[in-house]
Amino acid sequence: MLGWFRALMPREDRFFDLFERHARTLVAGAEALEALLQGGDEVPRWCRLIAEREQEADDIAREVLEAVRRSFITPFDRGDIKDLIQSMDDAIDQMNRTAKTITLFEVRTFDPVMREMGGTVLEAARLTAEAVPLLNAVGKQSGRLSELTERVIRVEGRSDALHEQGLKALYHAHGRSDPMAYIIGSEILGHLEDVVDRFEDVANEISAIVIENV
Repeated sequence: MLGWFRALMPREDRFFDLFERHARTLVAGAEALEALLQGGDEVPRWCRLIAEREQEADDIAREVLEAVRRSFITPFDRGDIKDLIQSMDDAIDQMNRTAKTITLFEVRTFDPVMREMGGTVLEAARLTAEAVPLLNAVGKQSGRLSELTERVIRVEGRSDALHEQGLKALYHAHGRSDPMAYIIGSEILGHLEDVVDRFEDVANEISAIVIENV
């Protein structure tokens, strides 16, 4: 009944444009992170690019929150809108924390597991960017949205397994001989896992919107 009533009411559709813009910053940030994890002299440039995308995402998030305050009718619950944009913003914030850690310790080479985890970040970002525009027709697209969010959750499971694998490899390589390398590597691995965890939060917010509006 609630969905039927809302369908009859005028709504502020600018939210969907803002969500899509933010999702594009997530993909751009994830692409830069994946490139960064290839290592080499270009690492500082990719770190700066991630910081730029994070700032752009913050600006969009503020626009969303301002629109929530000013709009008489929103496309779905105001709390859901805030939670969705916050979870999306948390994802790119965590990418930037990863880049800051890499900058702090001047890391230029990365283990294969780290590079593979960068791939899971990009996969989660692209799935999110595919899902977000479908919220504009949440009723018609509920099945596809559920499929995409389930895929993000599976990606998060793979990321968890890679995190454990990476920690074990670091311990065997550096645990006794170079404790500092182990500490730095484990911190980077932890940040990468946290990025994908934040994308799981986005998937959960999208799932909640689907349940409430179908």
